[in-house]
Parts: sequence; C-alpha cells; structure tokens
Amino acid sequence: MKLSLLAGLTIAAGMSLSACSEKAADSLENAGSAVGNDVSRAVDQAGEKIANGLDDAGRAFDESANDLGAASRNVAQDARREARDARDDAGAAMERAGNDLRHD
Repeated sequence: MKLSLLAGLTIAAGMSLSACSEKAADSLENAGSAVGNDVSRAVDQAGEKIANGLDDAGRAFDESANDLGAASRNVAQDARREARDARDDAGAAMERAGNDLRHD
C-alpha cells in the first residue's frame, strides 16, 4: 500500500513538474517574442527616422540648388544689363566724339 501511494505521489509530482515546465517554457517563449517585437519596432522606428532625415536633407539640397540657380540667373541678367548699358554708353561717347570732330 505504501508502495502504491509512493508511486502515485511520484507520478503526481512528475505531472506537476511537467506542467510547471510547460508553463515556464510558454512564459519564456512569450518573453522572447515580446523582446523580438520590441527590437523589431525599435529598428523600424530608427529606419523611419533615418529615411525622414535623408528626405529632409534632399529637400534642403534641392532648395539650395534652386536658390543658387535663381541667383545665377539674376547675376547673368545683371551682367547682360551692365554690358548693354556699357555698350550704349560707349556708343553714345563715340557719337559725341564724332560730332565734336565734325564741328572742329
């Protein structure tokens, strides 16, 4: 009788340990999954921040290039205007000089 009681208690203890092991394994699996999800989310967020930073840098570069292009066009227009004015001034000076020579 004692032997069958001891065998029954051993089987019950074994089943209890097996259930605890299964719960521990499930808890460990859930914890590992949660850690994996956290790492994945952190990597995704870091990737988004990097992509947004690169987009911002690209926009700033485009805006700078546009500003530089506009400034270059303005400089070119100013240079053409100055050259035209200088040509007109030189032409007018030559005309006056020619008139002066005729009258002398």
